[in-house]
Amino acid sequence: MTNEKPLENAKFLCIIDLRHRQTDSAQSKRARKGQTMNALQTTSRGEVALTDETLYNSFLEYLDVRPKSVETYRTAIRQFLKYLIENNIKNPTRQDIIDYRDHLKKDHKPNTVQNYLTAVKLFFAWMEQQGIYKDVAGHVKGVKISKEHKKGYLTQYQSRHLLESVDTSTTTGKRDYALIGLLITTGLRTVEVERANVGDIETIGGFTALFVQGKGRDEKAEYVKIAGPVEDAIRVYLRSRSEKKAEKTEPLFASTSNNNRGERMTTRSIRRIVKDRLIDAGYDSDMLTAHSMRHTAATLNLLSGGTLEETQQLLRHQNISTTMIYSHALERAKNASEDRIATGLFS
Repeated sequence: MTNEKPLENAKFLCIIDLRHRQTDSAQSKRARKGQTMNALQTTSRGEVALTDETLYNSFLEYLDVRPKSVETYRTAIRQFLKYLIENNIKNPTRQDIIDYRDHLKKDHKPNTVQNYLTAVKLFFAWMEQQGIYKDVAGHVKGVKISKEHKKGYLTQYQSRHLLESVDTSTTTGKRDYALIGLLITTGLRTVEVERANVGDIETIGGFTALFVQGKGRDEKAEYVKIAGPVEDAIRVYLRSRSEKKAEKTEPLFASTSNNNRGERMTTRSIRRIVKDRLIDAGYDSDMLTAHSMRHTAATLNLLSGGTLEETQQLLRHQNISTTMIYSHALERAKNASEDRIATGLFS
């Protein structure tokens, strides 16, 4: 999601007329409404002034989600309030929500539109629950999101070329080489790399493993195997990063910028590093991103004889149907129908 300008500078207030709220005679709901309303600014006509620090903050406090998810919802709600303010919409209707959805479609990808719309739907559902405003977004349809394989992947040759293109004479280069090598061979998500600490590397039996806190997990219970060359690259990087032995609680991959040297990298910085290295290696495509390294790991494993079950375990998919997307993508790539037709026509 893109960063929006703070609404503190907004010249307008978005007013929600309480006359449009859903009537509710239940005493418990009136009590909840009263608690929420006490925290909100109201006009002389009994309307709620929807500013950046009132109603939507109450909504965010209500959410029982992780801190990162709260920030995602915060950005989405700010985007929606900005739209209401710019269009002078004081009493949103179902049609306003539909128009907002269509407005988002112009400049955002389907996944982003769906995320923004989900936040708005939850927002209005919460307001109805609190007895503040009718849920006008509940039955607005979302956008169709394709389940097909949408990101590209690198071939074995391209993967090798990408790694070889990294100048490892500097600490930054050593870090990026180890980072990309780890992503390609393990299929880790960027958030899993962000959370990784030096102490998460352990020896299990006859191999070295990195314990990871997976998507939606609260602890580091799963692990990926670190291949020998990648382990060597990581240890070379860690020695280059500091003369003293790294503490177990230190981030596995740290920033080398002047402002944040030694601090944990964010998922955004990890994605930027991988994207910059891809471009430097000559792979400048919208289809190739940091997440493409995960697709590359799955694809190379399948092409090298790995089974669907092994690939599912590698990527830690809960449902094998998710892993099958990669198999279907490979089958389509191998399908030579177009070539056969062209051969018949032009030979």
